[in-house]
Amino acid sequence: MSILQMKVRALIFVFAVVPFVDAQTQETSATPAASPTPSEEAIIPTFETQKLARTYILDVPAPRGQITDRNGVPLAQNRLSYNLAINFPTPLDFSDTQALSFAREKIEKAEKLIGRTLRISDEAILRHYRNRGIMPLEIGQNLSQAEYEEVKDNLPAGMVVRPVYVRTYPNGKLAGQIVGYTGKTGRNPDGIVDNHETLWPETEGREGLEQTFNEMLAGKHGEYKLTFDKDGRKTSEKLVTAPVPGYNIVTTLDLHLQELAEKTLEAKAKRGAIVIVDPNNGDILALASWPTYDPNLFIPSISSDKFKALQDDPNIPLLPRAFRSSYPPGSTFKIAVGIAALESGAVHSDDQFECVPAIQIGNLTFHNWKKNDRGALNFVQALTESCDTWFYQAGIKTGAEPIIDWALKLGFGGKCGIPLRGEAEGRVPNDEYMKATHGRKLLNGDIANLSIGQGDTQVTPLQMAQAMGIVANGGTFYQTRLVQQVQTFDNKIVTAYSVRAKKTLDLSSETLDELHTGMIDVVNGPGGTAHQASLDNVETAGKTGTAQWGPKNKERTAAWFTGFLPADQPRFAFAALYEGEVGSKVHGGSAAAPMIADIFKEIYKGQQTNGTRKPRAREETEVRRAEPVEEDESD
Repeated sequence: MSILQMKVRALIFVFAVVPFVDAQTQETSATPAASPTPSEEAIIPTFETQKLARTYILDVPAPRGQITDRNGVPLAQNRLSYNLAINFPTPLDFSDTQALSFAREKIEKAEKLIGRTLRISDEAILRHYRNRGIMPLEIGQNLSQAEYEEVKDNLPAGMVVRPVYVRTYPNGKLAGQIVGYTGKTGRNPDGIVDNHETLWPETEGREGLEQTFNEMLAGKHGEYKLTFDKDGRKTSEKLVTAPVPGYNIVTTLDLHLQELAEKTLEAKAKRGAIVIVDPNNGDILALASWPTYDPNLFIPSISSDKFKALQDDPNIPLLPRAFRSSYPPGSTFKIAVGIAALESGAVHSDDQFECVPAIQIGNLTFHNWKKNDRGALNFVQALTESCDTWFYQAGIKTGAEPIIDWALKLGFGGKCGIPLRGEAEGRVPNDEYMKATHGRKLLNGDIANLSIGQGDTQVTPLQMAQAMGIVANGGTFYQTRLVQQVQTFDNKIVTAYSVRAKKTLDLSSETLDELHTGMIDVVNGPGGTAHQASLDNVETAGKTGTAQWGPKNKERTAAWFTGFLPADQPRFAFAALYEGEVGSKVHGGSAAAPMIADIFKEIYKGQQTNGTRKPRAREETEVRRAEPVEEDESD
């Protein structure tokens, strides 16, 4: 039996046998009776005695299951908390005055022991005594360790320390938006005791995995039996059925990567998200959003003031941007456009278009982010330099249908299907959408916008990382996976979520070679826009993107960097998003790319340089690169 299993079983026993044990009977009542006592067996309620002679079966909440990362490191678990309570003597024959006097005496002694004021009204004391005096009356919840140490050996007669399960998140904010939090299903009851009511209020998942897997995490109630004789005197109490602990949820997250992603966001972005997936199986290794919150704030409950502060925070820490927010993808979408252009045959790898400062489409002028004429470029060169005017021309020649089709094949415009509520679908605009929204079908100007990831296109950071996984592995679309399996506390698998290839995209090796070469040059080539993502001992393939969104008076910038590494044998596919302030000038190459560099410098720290694939030789003259400035390092 593992240490974890032993602890869980010990907790079940402690919780099952202690709730009704007071200072006078603590030692002798530690072991539940194995069989009914003579008094219990003799009780046969009659009309005259049934109000006093009775047996109650009460439910014992089970320990909630753990949530762990892929290596078993706990993200959510339980700890012992202690509540201070009064045990009224049976039979319950106090007058109101006597009941109040008894309770006030205990409360006064308790306050002296723990050094804090315990507030409970006379009305609450009397309501409890009249309706449920056979149950302990809680007067102090969630004792600190110091308070517990003070009272455990000095407990006045007629008082009890009740252990309860309390959820705890040992890593604080880390992965908080994914794990979620719990809340009580109700307040402590004060009505007449009912059979099969729980000994204390249960907790339920309110957000994240805690909510999605609530039933599996909750476990199965145990049963606790209380018996009273005809005079209303308690004659026995025992655990009838032990509670069954909830199942454990094993996620695909790598806590180390998650921590690096969140620390990088905290250091370099006021708002943003980083997603890292394994391109070889679809596993989500990091799903980080910033800002975030500490789910421990909700334990045992959160005050209305603290919750309002979270809700009113202008940076929206309750919003998991990685999967619940969508943004215009900017030039990162040129990867999908390039695939569509090359695979449809509308554009060939050696076709050239002029990379001019601006072109006229209809009655509108569409600009490049660079103001100088870059001359004629092929696909790899255009992707490397992220030439907008090249992609306007290539996109219009390709047409909307192939671009939309390939974008959908890469997973844009549809939920990834992770087990968290509120995942955004994103949007790939088509004729139907344009007619409903703008009263027209897609025109050439709309296709130009689509070709550089602007206009009405919206993607989530998770969708972007998922698409990069497909590009990295050569065309296999794996079901994105956040949970590996559900298992019992003794490691028996209840449900396994297997690696599943949803489909294989028919991507030609020529297109993949062009794409990979261009993405490597984006980071490592002389004209690339993501030099700040380059690493000394591993080659990264990527694409920057910068896009504006929101109303003109509140326009903000989404700065992207997305890709995979190592370029020759990808182990990680990623998407980094930096949310700019209103009116700020940020770029994918200068804001998002360095965040990915920081994470993987740490991952590959101390490793030798890998053998990396060199970009294929080209007949064309290398495009001369302008003197690098921040704007020229990003699009």
